[in-house]
Amino acid sequence: MDFDLILREVRLPEAKPGEPAVDIGVAGGRIAAIAPALPGAAREEARGEGRLACAGFVETHIHLDKSCILARCACEAQRHPHRAMERVSDVKHTFTVEDVTARAAGTLENCIRHGATRMRTHVEVDPKVGLRGIEGVKALIERYRWAIDLEICVMPQEGLTNNPGTDELMVAALRSGATVVGAAPNYDSDRAAQIRRVFEMAREFDVDIDMHLDSGITADDLDTLLVCELTERYGWGGRVAVGHVTKLAAADPARLQQAAKRMADAGVALTVLTATDLYLGGRHMTRDVPRNVVDANALAEQGVLCSVASNNILNPFTPFGDGQLLRQANMQAIVTHRGKDEEVRAIFDMTTKDAARLMRLDDYGVAVGNPADLVVLDAETPEMALRTVAPVLAAFKRGRRTVTRERARLHGP
Repeated sequence: MDFDLILREVRLPEAKPGEPAVDIGVAGGRIAAIAPALPGAAREEARGEGRLACAGFVETHIHLDKSCILARCACEAQRHPHRAMERVSDVKHTFTVEDVTARAAGTLENCIRHGATRMRTHVEVDPKVGLRGIEGVKALIERYRWAIDLEICVMPQEGLTNNPGTDELMVAALRSGATVVGAAPNYDSDRAAQIRRVFEMAREFDVDIDMHLDSGITADDLDTLLVCELTERYGWGGRVAVGHVTKLAAADPARLQQAAKRMADAGVALTVLTATDLYLGGRHMTRDVPRNVVDANALAEQGVLCSVASNNILNPFTPFGDGQLLRQANMQAIVTHRGKDEEVRAIFDMTTKDAARLMRLDDYGVAVGNPADLVVLDAETPEMALRTVAPVLAAFKRGRRTVTRERARLHGP
């Protein structure tokens, strides 16, 4: 059989110790064969040299529209409160469609370099920014389809029920290309009303929901429970995700298990935004500062579908970041004390196959018939890739090479 691409001598995530490396044959943009020493010719051959090959990383939660604005925002005047939302709000008037497109493109290219092949980006609308953020990001969908599939979740960062004009902009965005609807009720004077309204929009437009929820320092008064109730009422199980939920980092084990079981039963997924939650959290304390990061493994063990994502990059919410999901996963494992192989593997999966399930990507994975969205990492196993934050050596989108990175070599005396 002739192939467009043969990726030779790679190890798959499920490979057992001692199993031989395999070749992956690609034809027509899809995986056509997987076998050791695959016979046949190809227009391109790439050699993995025994390195790990997996399906591309899935970035479930990022903010392309407000990335890379750190230099134009006011400095952090005090440790607590951080006023990140206000500092971003103050510069929204400087956003143009072209400005958003340029900044978002730079961030998106970094994510591609680090192996992301699927992405959901949250984009804000409100009377200050209008639809400029949406329009700026929409311009990237076709421009970068050669490397990544991009979907937009529209959200009201600065309030919905208490911010006149925002509701109309949300609806306009859903009519003009946004395919997921989001929320940020912490900044609304009526949190429950915002959540209910977002469910109304989701039902009207038949779209999934992805909310910023329950950032706080106690496990009391969880909006997540209302989300679970509405998810069940409207039959939206498997179509709802909540991000942050840092209140659960402060929960005692019984409370955590109770909330996790409720989420699992309702079909509500969780995305942990490790860098942002670490950076913004615990500022009310001057000693013994809490980590403010929910233990995704603990929820996953109760049946909750979990992902780990980047969230903000180089803005007041997170003045760090390079779009490398493995760095986020590594940080998540360290801060939640998850060092066993099976725990580390579970977190790796939260950036790959579990993240794909959260986005309902039915054609994801290294399997015959699926799109050839592949990354080769400088490690032999998923566990070592996460432990070492292994660099991406090559990436392919639908069988077309998108990234090449040379392995570092020492030059001795």
